[in-house]
Amino acid sequence: MDRVDKFSSVVFQLDGTQDGFRIMDAFIQFHSPDHKSLKFTAGLFNRPFGYSIAYSSGYRDFPERARVFQTLMPRERDLGAMIFYKPQKILPFITTELAVVNGSGLNAKDYDSNKDIIGNLSFDFDSLANKKLHLGFGGSIYKGTVRSNTDTYFKSIENGFIGVTDPSNENYNFRRDYYGANLQLAYDGSFGSTTFKTEYIQGKQPGVAASASISGLAASQSFSAQPTGNLYLRNFNGYFFWLTQQIANSKLTAIVGYDVYDPNTDIDEAEIGRTGNNTTAGDIKFSTLGYGFTYALNGRLKLTVYNEHVKNDGTMLPNYQNDIKDNVFTTRLQYRW
Repeated sequence: MDRVDKFSSVVFQLDGTQDGFRIMDAFIQFHSPDHKSLKFTAGLFNRPFGYSIAYSSGYRDFPERARVFQTLMPRERDLGAMIFYKPQKILPFITTELAVVNGSGLNAKDYDSNKDIIGNLSFDFDSLANKKLHLGFGGSIYKGTVRSNTDTYFKSIENGFIGVTDPSNENYNFRRDYYGANLQLAYDGSFGSTTFKTEYIQGKQPGVAASASISGLAASQSFSAQPTGNLYLRNFNGYFFWLTQQIANSKLTAIVGYDVYDPNTDIDEAEIGRTGNNTTAGDIKFSTLGYGFTYALNGRLKLTVYNEHVKNDGTMLPNYQNDIKDNVFTTRLQYRW
């Protein structure tokens, strides 16, 4: 639900799944009727980091965002306030966003008094090559923290982790920093529209060790509540490539995607699980190759069929000595109004 008036707009969105109903968006946005280049937003909204986080699921051809963003920013939203500025006359191709958020994500419950800062700068050019070529690019930064609940943390060293124990570590806020860059290209050719999109992110993510109750993915995930175990400070990177090609100007579009998420760039997969190096399934790198098609039945109804091959290299861990069986096939019928 979206209500717009002269000075503000209000957005409220519910998400219904097999787990029940939850709030996805709940924010108010203020602007001057004469100067809409400047907007102030407060509430529960998309984190303004990079390109794919804020890009609407209603328009995205691919079923899901890349694994790195699903892990670091699950469900995309956070509670806070944001300033948006896009000049209307001078440099209209620039957009800037600056947000202050809790850092606990869609859960919206803050477990410490610290706030996280997100900054985004993007450039958009729509009228290149006789208005057939679109170019967009930008960069983002995320500066946050995760509070430790114990007196021990594990820092990354060559081929593993080493524990550091000190009473001052308890309740200490360890850095959670991300740096990202993105690029979008679109061309309207005689055969049909072609788009290419890519995004790269790297930084430091405080996580925990994988265990019987915490999966490898969840071990490097951003927390919605105070983590109770020892923190593991991991250096990570991740990226994706998305390519779409409309077939002969028809309603059919071929889509191909490839993404990589490495939660610990300081270790090779062959060393994960070695006795004494304190590594777990939370350090395993995954890559995903996906392919499929979308078919626009009409202006509001779209069918997507997509197959993903998810790959991980073998480790010394008992359940991850070979590539695990975790491929995904998706078919989706989407109605947008």
